[in-house]
Amino acid sequence: MIKGWIKLTFGTNYYASRTYTSMSDSIKHECGIVLIRLRKPLSYYNKKYGTPFYGLSKLSLLMQKQRNRGQDGAGIATIKLDPEPGTKYISRKRNITPNNYLSDLFKTVYKKFHKLSAKELRDTANLKRNYPYMGELLMGHLRYGTHGDNSVETCHPFLRQNNWISRNLVIAGNFNLTNVDELFGELVELGQYPKQMSDTVTVLEKIGHFLDDEVHRLHTWYKADHYNTEELNALIFEHLDVQRLLKRACRKFDGGYVMGGMIGHGDAFMMRDAHGIRPAFYYQDDEVVVAASERPAIQTAFNVHHSLVHEIPPGKALIIKKSGKVSLKRIHKKATASPCSFERIYFSRGTDREIYNERKMLGEILAKQVLKSVNYDLDNTVFSFIPNTAETSFYGLIQGAERELNKQKQKQILKLGKNPKEGSITKILNKHVRIEKLVVKDAKLRTFITNGKARNNLVSHVYDVTYGIVKNDQDTLVLIDDSIVRGTTLKTSIIKIVSRLKPKKIIIVSSAPQIRYPDCYGIDMSKMGEFVAFKALIALLKENGKEELLQKTYKKCKEQMKLPKEQMKNQVKKLYDLFSYEQVSKKIAEIITPEGIKPEIEVIFQTVEGVHQSCPNHHGDWYFSGNYPTPGGTKVVNKSFILFMEGSSKRAY
Repeated sequence: MIKGWIKLTFGTNYYASRTYTSMSDSIKHECGIVLIRLRKPLSYYNKKYGTPFYGLSKLSLLMQKQRNRGQDGAGIATIKLDPEPGTKYISRKRNITPNNYLSDLFKTVYKKFHKLSAKELRDTANLKRNYPYMGELLMGHLRYGTHGDNSVETCHPFLRQNNWISRNLVIAGNFNLTNVDELFGELVELGQYPKQMSDTVTVLEKIGHFLDDEVHRLHTWYKADHYNTEELNALIFEHLDVQRLLKRACRKFDGGYVMGGMIGHGDAFMMRDAHGIRPAFYYQDDEVVVAASERPAIQTAFNVHHSLVHEIPPGKALIIKKSGKVSLKRIHKKATASPCSFERIYFSRGTDREIYNERKMLGEILAKQVLKSVNYDLDNTVFSFIPNTAETSFYGLIQGAERELNKQKQKQILKLGKNPKEGSITKILNKHVRIEKLVVKDAKLRTFITNGKARNNLVSHVYDVTYGIVKNDQDTLVLIDDSIVRGTTLKTSIIKIVSRLKPKKIIIVSSAPQIRYPDCYGIDMSKMGEFVAFKALIALLKENGKEELLQKTYKKCKEQMKLPKEQMKNQVKKLYDLFSYEQVSKKIAEIITPEGIKPEIEVIFQTVEGVHQSCPNHHGDWYFSGNYPTPGGTKVVNKSFILFMEGSSKRAY
């Protein structure tokens, strides 16, 4: 019975049919997180849904639907409510099997139940008492590591154990903190000896310390009234102030984060940073409370309308008490909201209605600039996209181009006079934007098996093209991509292979602005020297005889490092201010142009204003603008420039 169910859910065919293709410049990014609280006994779900594994099945589905947020590994943890002393009530499993980490994870979990009969599977009381993973609290995490070791020990959830049930803590999150060294030092001052200096361990121990403190405070308070141990525990469970605990623990956190936690006795939370940099959503009914990194995952898993899935507000925590009571509590002072715009442009799944429309708008508002660049010659222009995640913005670009074309058609028809010939009108109406799928990604090509020149040659063939569509030396190709980070794939692969179609010109359109500054809140874009926009800046400085400004800026950044991070200012901005946006774009086009190709290369970037127009509720744009929402971010950009000037490959945080 259960073996068949597992095979159906996690068979290889599922993963063969679901692939996630990144932008041309692949970058790592945020993790995914899921928290589920079952509000009914396990017997309820077994009776209504015909399975005692309702919670686990929802957890697996939610993680599958967020698999785009993890490639390095996955982990789950469960907690049983009201366990008998001496029984195991916390279970955890993590897996880093390449490609199959998620399916292997749940296969291992369900293997515990393979030998049970149908009758035994209906005995939910026995399952909860004697089998792992049968808890009412469930947490899942998908890891997309931005740096560091990729071992099973680095996979979330992390567990802090204690013989006091209310002092056990399970933590998982999607976050990067810029001030781990500062927080680590505070732990040492408190007398702790953390096993390593990492943001995950630091967060676990920081929250754990204040959890211990809150439990001890309540124990001391109620013990004075001579309650017995059982009564003391019940009072601690009821009165543990999770809001106060999180306020104290997270007071000095600097970074972007969504963190989920489960406390041994049954309280749980999902909290978001003050600026709302990382995304989090939740849904609740009388059967379940669920929180996750992406709204569509919840909609799919529970078949609910998008209006019922709410965003956890910036600076607040969704708190679920052991009793089942749910509340949203503020844990940070109100701050300027800066949700990550890259989530909207690329990272989050485009099945979210708002994200889908925003991505279309990102393409649509670029239409006029593209048409101007081709001199409105749509007869000799072919539009396409770089697969696969640029497809939605491509639809928007085409809609925008068609709208502009319709304006032209209207003017041309009016010029025909009062009694136009039918053939003349038909000829005008038959004009359309030329759309073709020219670039195809060869997902089967394996480049990791070779090294050096052989590997570089294979990389250049990761993409293939459709021949016979483009008019030689006459057509202009317009290719839209999500963003251009390093430009490497464009230069070594896409432009080279597209030039074989013999177009007159190739225009690369980026639905994201120029990426000029490092990210430090989750995205793997920390080394400034790797950005093609920064390389363009350096080239422009040299060409214009202003190279000495690099040393002056370096000295200013070094001086900034002596200040408290709250007083620091971004010193790199002044260098970019020396040149227009178009000058930087033109230089980028030169940098990514391979040697020996005939077509002219042009690059058109989205503007920061365009992102704000398209994504009105997500103004987090520090990688484009250099305006960091936290002091730690400003410190990182100055340090990143210092490391570049010193020739260091270290991370800036």
